[in-house]
Amino acid sequence: MTRRARYYWLVAAFLLLGWPWLTDDKFLHHVGVLICLTAIGAVSLHLIIRTGHVSLGHMAFAAIGAYGSAITVMRLGLPWPVGLLVGTGAAALVAALVGPIVLRLTGKYFVLITFLFGEMVRMAAVESVWLTGGSNGLFDVPPPHPFLLSNRAHYYFALAFAVFAIGLCGRLLTSEYGRAINAIREGERLAECSGVPVIRVKVTVFVIACALAGMQGVLQAHYIRYVGPESYSVVQSLNLVVMNVIGGMSSLFGALLGTVFMVTLPELLRGYVNLQQIMFGAALFATMAFLPGGLIELGRRLRALVWGRRPATLAEARGSAPKKMRLIEESGP
Repeated sequence: MTRRARYYWLVAAFLLLGWPWLTDDKFLHHVGVLICLTAIGAVSLHLIIRTGHVSLGHMAFAAIGAYGSAITVMRLGLPWPVGLLVGTGAAALVAALVGPIVLRLTGKYFVLITFLFGEMVRMAAVESVWLTGGSNGLFDVPPPHPFLLSNRAHYYFALAFAVFAIGLCGRLLTSEYGRAINAIREGERLAECSGVPVIRVKVTVFVIACALAGMQGVLQAHYIRYVGPESYSVVQSLNLVVMNVIGGMSSLFGALLGTVFMVTLPELLRGYVNLQQIMFGAALFATMAFLPGGLIELGRRLRALVWGRRPATLAEARGSAPKKMRLIEESGP
């Protein structure tokens, strides 16, 4: 890691850990918690997107995690850590069962089947009144600990889980599995001919991503203290897709930028009730129109402006990679 990169990470850590003490506004602390929780879902969906699939049923696994934890804690009287394990494990188990089937589909067929799966989970929650409370949901879900009733304390709690999820996804994408994921995205048949176990890699990534979504559902249920089927509809899954598109689908950091944008902007526009949707739609349209590569492209442009260099296109970046590798090999250790 270069000295500049260490400086950036140090500044980011200082801002994330220190800003809640600069204000006593509970609303801002609440927004911080929502960003951390939503970031878990966004980066987990990013793993699936990197394999070349777009899922419209990702929040269904968050629903499985939320209901699993809430039922474990409220109906069975078990402690919250057990609920976390049950909710996350249930989401991973369902993903392991449906993954080998749905991941053989591609394109619009995968999108449609995940949309159908999300609706099946939601309708199952609505119809199972005796277990899930039906369309009314489950109220008064207990917090993980009485100390976490404070939004400021819950922010650090959610931040720890968000850092874990982001670190896990980042480590996975920079490992051998990450290179296999990139190869699958570029061409499944070519990757398979090169010896990459395509289905096994895709199922593994899918299970990890859905387990993280289940963990997000558990954390969200015990923070909001309510679990209802409308919280995990296809609209919520679509929002996660939009976060990745807005931030930039080529980078994990883009998913984080999209999360901050999509969570913060609607909350800041709550004072404009009549114009909220119009202003939000206009901002969304402007971002996608002028930054087709996502918000991460804005950072590249600003960096190029500061350092006086023209930002390289994706084709130029790919074309220069082999040349750079040759120069490194020729220069020796």
